[in-house]
Amino acid sequence: MIIEPASIEDAMEILSLQKVCYQSEAEIYQDYNIPPLIQTLGEIESEFGVYFFLKAVGDDRIIGSVRARMITPDTLYIGRLIVHPGFQNQGIGSKLMEKIENKFPDAERFELITGHLSLKNIKFYERRGFEIFETKKLTQNLNLLYLAKISRK
Repeated sequence: MIIEPASIEDAMEILSLQKVCYQSEAEIYQDYNIPPLIQTLGEIESEFGVYFFLKAVGDDRIIGSVRARMITPDTLYIGRLIVHPGFQNQGIGSKLMEKIENKFPDAERFELITGHLSLKNIKFYERRGFEIFETKKLTQNLNLLYLAKISRK
């Protein structure tokens, strides 16, 4: 498995993987209209102009991805960390997180968002040093948890 920058040519494959990966989230919240599942190819292609994407490649296909962008001069927003269900619990998500954080050496703070019932995700991020700093109600069934950590550089 290798982790490398993704390009806009990878957009369709990443989008397809994203839709597979977010099925479990949709099931948790009983909502199949969450943004990662209804995102279009055009929308993800436009994100390549704003976000830096990484991809994890194994078995000659993309098995994981993460994207990030600086939202202030010192804060990196990390979005949509995904790993194919058949490759989870092998450290791929941790490697993607480490690589995306290291790609932005000027970041002093890292932020991300997950759902309040996504317990596996919450534990994963907490093990990486993230802490919840805000909660916002998005729908009747979904509260968004905003997590952050300070860089140790």
